[in-house]
Amino acid sequence: MNISRSAAALAAATAVLFVAGAPAAMADETPSSSAPPAALPSGLYGKKDPKFDGVFRQSYALLAQDTVGVKPAAKAVDWLTAQQCDSGGFAPFRADPSEPCDSKAPVEADATAAAVQALSALGGQDKTVKKAVAWLKSVQNQDGGWGYNPGLPSSANSTGIVVGALVAAGEKPAEVKSQKGKSAYDALPQLSMDCKDGEGAFGLADFKTGKLAPNADATAAGVLGSLGQGLVVKAADQQSAAKCAKADDVEQAAKNGAAYLASTLGKDGDHLMSAMPGAKDLPDFGNTADSVVALAAAGLTDQAKKSSDWLAKNAADWAKESGPAAYSQLIFAAHAAGADPKNFGGTDLVKALNATGPAPEKAAASEEKKDEKDDSGISVWWIVGVGLVAGIGIGFLFSGRNKKNQL
Repeated sequence: MNISRSAAALAAATAVLFVAGAPAAMADETPSSSAPPAALPSGLYGKKDPKFDGVFRQSYALLAQDTVGVKPAAKAVDWLTAQQCDSGGFAPFRADPSEPCDSKAPVEADATAAAVQALSALGGQDKTVKKAVAWLKSVQNQDGGWGYNPGLPSSANSTGIVVGALVAAGEKPAEVKSQKGKSAYDALPQLSMDCKDGEGAFGLADFKTGKLAPNADATAAGVLGSLGQGLVVKAADQQSAAKCAKADDVEQAAKNGAAYLASTLGKDGDHLMSAMPGAKDLPDFGNTADSVVALAAAGLTDQAKKSSDWLAKNAADWAKESGPAAYSQLIFAAHAAGADPKNFGGTDLVKALNATGPAPEKAAASEEKKDEKDDSGISVWWIVGVGLVAGIGIGFLFSGRNKKNQL
């Protein structure tokens, strides 16, 4: 059963459930129990309550913009850096950054890792990134992995996104070890299920028993982490899905997880379904997008493209309702699958994402080039050049009459 879990819902439930948060960050999809602040910060993306996902959706938005060549607004970047706690970690949202982080704003591995990936990509934030990475290292579990909050058991979700952050910051995950000498690459195979009971998927732990159950969200994060990849990937060369085998190392764990995702996506028409107890099964857009990224990174590009095409046809309304994190996930998926984020099933994901927050400082290069042409495809600068030549001729004709050139 695939359960689409928002970061908001997870953050609220983590202390009780002891499960990892999902890097899908679909908080805009889930109403908050409290009303949003009367006036949201002008640098923040999204209009819904940021209490549980402000840093997450901001990080996703900035990273997605950078991925497509858009330079985010300075105040959007400043808002994110100001959210960092003195410890170096990031809480989901701090209405007043001058107030210290405490139990009301618990620091999260997932939010911190997302911020590191975004700020590393943007550049110019070395101090903030270094401090955040130091915090991540300080809360690493002895098995080599990370939990959603410090002290929680390691999960594929959190460990996967932290690996992406370490790589983005120039670290080597295999060399980031706990006091017992364990790295994320030791933890991830232990979070991978066997072929008989879990079909090689990465599991999500039951909060009562701690027993793992196959989970597509955890698997997508686990595959990316095992491959040493972050949220933004380039498709690997096409490979065939590997036969499930005992995951003695991260390479096999990644192969098993990717094969599980490809098989699961194929069962429901190239997308995942979300099943909640007592509720009707619905398409799971967020985890499908994350799966596209993981499959592309693993080289299962045929299935990644099929699922990307399905998202292009069906995900527009979901993204519009869900907000910046959703648009960002679709941009990551389109990028990984080789699709055009500016024409994703007729939707300009870049324009839609930009509209959810402060206007970016620089449009995508493709957008600038487009602006330099008229509808017929003739370069504006070519027209200007012709006009200048014509103007020179006119200047000669009117010089005897003391006229100014009319260009």
